[in-house]
Amino acid sequence: MASQEADAPPRPAGRPLDPRLLRYAGASRVFFVAIGLIGLAQTAVIIAFAWLLTRAIVGAIDGMRWDELSGILLILAGVVALRAVLVWLRETVAARASARVQAQLRAHLFEAVDELGPGWLAVHNSARLAVTAGRGLDALDAYFARYLPQLVQTAVATPTIILVMWWMDWISGLTVVLTLPLIPLFMVLIGLATRSVQDKQWRTLGRLAARFADTVRGLSTLTVFGRQHRAVASIQRVTERYRDETMRVLRVSFLSGFALELLASLSVAIIAVSIGFRLLDGDLTLLVGLFVLLLAPEAYLPLRQVGVQFHAAAEGVSATEDVFAVLDEARAARAERHADAAPAGTSAVPAGAIAGPLVLRGLRVRYGDRALPPVDLEADAGELLLVAGPSGAGKSSVFAALRRAAAFDGDARVGGIPLAQLTPDRWLGWAGQHPGLIAGTVADNVALGDAAPDAAVIVRALQLACAGDIDPSYELGVQGAGLSGGQAQRIAVARAIYRHLRGTATVLALDEPSAALDPVTEDLLWQSLRTLADGGATVLLISHRTTAEAYADRIVRLQPAEVAA
Repeated sequence: MASQEADAPPRPAGRPLDPRLLRYAGASRVFFVAIGLIGLAQTAVIIAFAWLLTRAIVGAIDGMRWDELSGILLILAGVVALRAVLVWLRETVAARASARVQAQLRAHLFEAVDELGPGWLAVHNSARLAVTAGRGLDALDAYFARYLPQLVQTAVATPTIILVMWWMDWISGLTVVLTLPLIPLFMVLIGLATRSVQDKQWRTLGRLAARFADTVRGLSTLTVFGRQHRAVASIQRVTERYRDETMRVLRVSFLSGFALELLASLSVAIIAVSIGFRLLDGDLTLLVGLFVLLLAPEAYLPLRQVGVQFHAAAEGVSATEDVFAVLDEARAARAERHADAAPAGTSAVPAGAIAGPLVLRGLRVRYGDRALPPVDLEADAGELLLVAGPSGAGKSSVFAALRRAAAFDGDARVGGIPLAQLTPDRWLGWAGQHPGLIAGTVADNVALGDAAPDAAVIVRALQLACAGDIDPSYELGVQGAGLSGGQAQRIAVARAIYRHLRGTATVLALDEPSAALDPVTEDLLWQSLRTLADGGATVLLISHRTTAEAYADRIVRLQPAEVAA
């Protein structure tokens, strides 16, 4: 579904390094230590290279003996080789750190989405999340391989080189100190523009992903109504907009690179002119002047490269901010749940499947700032409870609250434990109106979530779901392609029954499980559910079919009502 996220307002310019990166990606801490040490070594090599080259040139001019000059040149060659090794080492460390951080952030993102639950995911742009977890985090390669190492190198090398220049020639050092702030000033100004166009590009990409996903999902409906060409034209318009935004980002990047190169070149030229005049006047020796002149470009280079590499890493920065927003939301939700659970003073939630009566008291399902009327319900083990009522009464909403796909107020407990402290996989077997099958075998779908599937239990679950005629090894396509609607529905019911037979679900919640079944198969399904209830299961059933009433122990009727504030 499309979401308002794609049209969010531009974010303010980000910080060079978001502290949340260190919090959520532990691999980044080791990375910064390693890059800092490599940066120190690179700085020492740069200074040594400039000094040795200066000594060699001045020595050759002054007529230095060949054996002494060759020794300097040999050491200089070693320094050059060491500099190349350090560059290779930095890129290797950055590449490995990038891979680890990407893996950690993806894992945390999936855990956060799972923790926030289906209710949160239902109102967010799933296509945008997929782009963020895929292409967005892949863009961290540029962030880690080029931008962050250059940022650390700047923090280490620039002040060190300035101090060496000041020590050798305070006038040149002062010139660098006075002209260097111009580069970050222009970086900030250009960065604000870059950030704006980059955010627009990233939001457009999210909008394109959402539009494409919606079109593919509803393509059959669009084709029936002859609207597929308009959908294609809409995607084409968004694609063109994304292309325009991308070209705008490139234009700003090239402009910023030119501006930073021009500032650095003019600054080095000022130092070179100053050194030249003082060499002519005899106020400065050639050894000092040449050494300082060789160091001058190196003083500006790291900061200049930070500005250049920021553009290459901007997409990764935008993606990490989206990831951090989800992780922060999950963290806040976790803290809120712990705060709500703390005053109760109850003992720790036991491990394993949760058994006991399901009790709902004043449960009001919320949609934003609106809520459905309260529902009171109690179901014990061995009971088949039919939840009835006309369409719109909120039956499916109650089931959505049980599986944490909808927010709710009121008290909801199973076995005396609040549902907020439990995940549905510890007590609930659910089959909804949409089967939700995946690509794989029928057995894979029935035993979904079981690390060690039991073939015999799979067959038994299929039989109880009136799907015993379906081969468990039959291969399904995407979203269960290859089955009829009734077959897919029975596979979903078998999946819920399998969880109960395996002892991981004491409550079965089935939403219109017979909607696509013929009367004979429907009656057989009711008999199976009755058998499960008699065997100790708690069965909650939503059905508009009056035939279900004959098998229910009790009927809870929900009445339609206006949604209350």
